[in-house]
Amino acid sequence: MKLYLLRGYNFFYFSMFAMFLSFLPLYFSEKGISASEIGMILGTGSIIGVISQPLWGMISDKYKTIKVVLLILLTASIGLGILLFSVSLLSAAFALTAAMYFFLMPADPLTESMNYRLAEKSGVSFGSIRMYGALGYAVSSYIIGYVGDQYGMESFVYLYAAYGVITLVLCVSLPETPAAGKPVAWRDMLPFFRDKRTIQFLLLVLLMAIPHRMNDSYVGLYVQSLGGGVGMVGLAWFIMTLAEVVFFGLIHRFIRPGRELQIISLAGVVYVIRFALSAWWDDPVAIVWLQLLQGLSFVLFYAASIQYLYTLIPEQWKATGQTILAMLLFGVSSIISSTVGGWLFDWIGGPGLYVCMSVLSFIGVCCGLLIQNNQKRIRGT
Repeated sequence: MKLYLLRGYNFFYFSMFAMFLSFLPLYFSEKGISASEIGMILGTGSIIGVISQPLWGMISDKYKTIKVVLLILLTASIGLGILLFSVSLLSAAFALTAAMYFFLMPADPLTESMNYRLAEKSGVSFGSIRMYGALGYAVSSYIIGYVGDQYGMESFVYLYAAYGVITLVLCVSLPETPAAGKPVAWRDMLPFFRDKRTIQFLLLVLLMAIPHRMNDSYVGLYVQSLGGGVGMVGLAWFIMTLAEVVFFGLIHRFIRPGRELQIISLAGVVYVIRFALSAWWDDPVAIVWLQLLQGLSFVLFYAASIQYLYTLIPEQWKATGQTILAMLLFGVSSIISSTVGGWLFDWIGGPGLYVCMSVLSFIGVCCGLLIQNNQKRIRGT
């Protein structure tokens, strides 16, 4: 397989993803929608995502194809996204955002599953592929911020369409990726869901994901509330995802089998520091540069979570397992973080919101260490 096609697909897919995830709240704010209303829109979309992500993952596993499902999801997402970045009515924003969550968000875990399998097949590390997605996110964030400052947010629709079409063409060029090599049976999932380690792990991921997703949703509005422009928001996301690029390229050196929970707890400590400093400093430039900690926090948390998940789930359900993880990261956690975060932003302001995020991350660290100690004690008995 020509790896440059897979890397190019990651670059442009995550560029398209950046517009939806990072800049949609700014676009809505420009149209006069309040933070709490934005939170309701994103929260409603996240509810749809909770349903759609496992649904499309199971379809992929059942028919043993990732590529075909991705092509369906991307085609729908391009059309819906063009409409979304053309509307200003609150009712239309609600409906189109919900539809985007149904089609675009499930493409993320399937893309990650495809990356993992094709990287394994080609004899390269997952990080060496995924880092191009982070690079695309970084470069596009800077471009989107610059274009937004120079030409206004009405230009977003053209950028989204361009990124989407290129992504679709590259996806067509990729080889088929079977979602499973063994027959699928529902009973294979029962030991996974009955395992106490699974329940503890999923709850830990949810707890850690809530403050992370609050930052994703409201860092742009926070920077703007401190006096920064769209270009500065784009710079924040550029720095954030450039840090991801570096750490995705090095991540295989940090995570060893059996140490995943330690790494997740370490990532939680970085989240605590990052969000506490964000609450303390009221300079938008400082908030922008704090996004450098995204590499240590998110990449360690995400990569360790994937590796730990794959030790728990049956081989033939890995694509479904990936969607379960994504459902928590971008679904259930988003319902809570978007609605509660928007309400907190309007009520106690950005600094108060970031204090709450730091406290939640600290609780996550404590829970991660507790789970790790419990598992050590069980192995020792």
